Amino acid sequence: MVHLKPLPGASRYNSKEGIQGIVDAAIEDTNRLVKGGIDGVMVENQWDRPWLKPDEIGPETIATMASVLQQLRDRYRIPMGVNVHLNGVCQAIAIALATGCQFIRAFQLANAYISSAGIIEAAGPKAIRYRAYLNAEDKIFIFADFHVKHGSHQIIADKSLEEQAEDIEEAMGDAVIITGLKTGRPPARGDIELIRKVITIPILIGSGLMVENLRDLLPLVDGAIVGSYFKENGKLSNPIDVDRVKRFTEIVKQLRR
Repeated sequence: MVHLKPLPGASRYNSKEGIQGIVDAAIEDTNRLVKGGIDGVMVENQWDRPWLKPDEIGPETIATMASVLQQLRDRYRIPMGVNVHLNGVCQAIAIALATGCQFIRAFQLANAYISSAGIIEAAGPKAIRYRAYLNAEDKIFIFADFHVKHGSHQIIADKSLEEQAEDIEEAMGDAVIITGLKTGRPPARGDIELIRKVITIPILIGSGLMVENLRDLLPLVDGAIVGSYFKENGKLSNPIDVDRVKRFTEIVKQLRR
């Protein structure tokens, strides 16, 4: 993960550093991740807190993210993706198409949940049609969460985890993301094994994967998204720690042999 500094319009945006400050920080994080041996990066507006609901995300956010992504794409020849908080899936598709990114993340492609910003509804019905409208079905993959972290899922509590994962495949997601309850928390091994039995699309771990559980959990899935663990002392707000990235990727290489 490359977590962008607050963007224009966000409460903590640093107007003195301006857009260049955001770009410079993103380049530095990406440099460290690449040096550490990662396979690709996903860029998100992590620090645009409190996050807006999809229909409230402003054009200034989309324009800035597209500008940053393009500058990263010009520098690095690695797979890149984009995640627009909160559940801005159509916006992410547009950015990905404009900048040549290969994938996006959707926090809620099917069903709904209650976030700190309010009720977040399924993005799939609009997003899948929007991707088709842009002729981007073979260009941009949608990696979709279910029972996503940082939310209440009581409104669909009558649906099992397996049913919620199946809904992602039914909604035409290209991969399903399984997370723990919050940033830095891993999913349960048993939950991964249950999901593997009911879906045919790839499974990604979206939180909590670290050196300590890598050998146990990674063989169960097809890939992973790693954010806070790669930061100094594992703290989300800290810079990327190249040594932590290297230790992690060395184990990944061993598991791939």
